[in-house]
Amino acid sequence: MQGTIATFDPDTRSGSLLLDDGTPLEFGEEAFQRSGLRLLRLGQRVTVESDASGVVCRVLIPGVA
Repeated sequence: MQGTIATFDPDTRSGSLLLDDGTPLEFGEEAFQRSGLRLLRLGQRVTVESDASGVVCRVLIPGVA
């Protein structure tokens, strides 16, 4: 799934995004930690991986391994 970062708190390392269909989706510190990223900025395009229950497991930047 892809979306756009709506909020990101560098202190808690959590935030939210809007999926392409407009659905809001939150992610926690664990999902951000698994990404290997240092920072996200508002409006940034991301790809998210989620588990079977829909919880975000990882936040990735498209095209960046």
